[in-house]
Amino acid sequence: MTRDLRPLLGPFGVGRTADLAGRVDRHTLARHVADGRLLRPHRGVVAVPDCWDDWRTRALAGVLATGGTLSHGTALAVWRVLPDVRGPVHVSVPAERRALRSRGLVVHRAHDLDPDRLGPFPVTSLPRSLVDGWGWANGRRGSRRAVDQLRGAVIGTLRDRRVPSAHLHVEVERRPALPGRRALEELLRLVDQGCQSELEIWGVRHVLTGSGMPRFVQQHPVTLGSGRTVHLDAAVPELRIAVELDGAAFHGSAEDRERDTRRDVELAALGWVVLRFSHRRLTTEPDACRREILRVCRAREAQVLR
Repeated sequence: MTRDLRPLLGPFGVGRTADLAGRVDRHTLARHVADGRLLRPHRGVVAVPDCWDDWRTRALAGVLATGGTLSHGTALAVWRVLPDVRGPVHVSVPAERRALRSRGLVVHRAHDLDPDRLGPFPVTSLPRSLVDGWGWANGRRGSRRAVDQLRGAVIGTLRDRRVPSAHLHVEVERRPALPGRRALEELLRLVDQGCQSELEIWGVRHVLTGSGMPRFVQQHPVTLGSGRTVHLDAAVPELRIAVELDGAAFHGSAEDRERDTRRDVELAALGWVVLRFSHRRLTTEPDACRREILRVCRAREAQVLR
């Protein structure tokens, strides 16, 4: 029988001892574990130590140990919505099964599991993964960082049209006791309304609403003279006023600023006034931003009435 076990454990360096039976005797496996050439992270699973820092190895070990489906934040990492898995691996198993207890593994008992498959990984659907992850982040074992990550994941997947909003609403409706449910419903409402970033949500809540403010249309489409269609963060179409909320991540480079200037010139040629507000001004001077918008709106209204 072979003594070089690594080729038997696949590209992620992990496998079930049952799958190695017939090719490796149990005494050889025991020696490899005893002298540190193999890890035994969960019952019935062995892994190569050099591979264990790779979250994909730990995720696959969780699947092999439980026969379950990657879920919550671990599934979101497989879906490439979250960057990696820094905490425990999350796996869901049918509700009628017992949940394995093992270090570094969180096993959820769940109804109606209908996994997708991405490469070697069985995963819950993207809408379900997002809602499951949201509930965990907002639960007693969650954290502020996890909540912020999940907010970004929900906004990003909807903005990039990776998941329809209706599918998330269906998942939320199925979870009357979901931790943080009201906050998720409010976030979905704001994204459905047209917000595509946390900065735009801030702008809607703290700048674009309030006494005397006009009704804004978010993501209002305008076809430029060049034939290109752009979408304005917020607009008062009848007055041809556009409000652009400039986040540092998307408007910080010289190239981005030049692109914004060219777009503003094309909008001006069509009679639009563009008001741009930086992240710093929006978040530190919301009242001043609101006053400036109101001043321009009144001036435009006066022009229309002449």
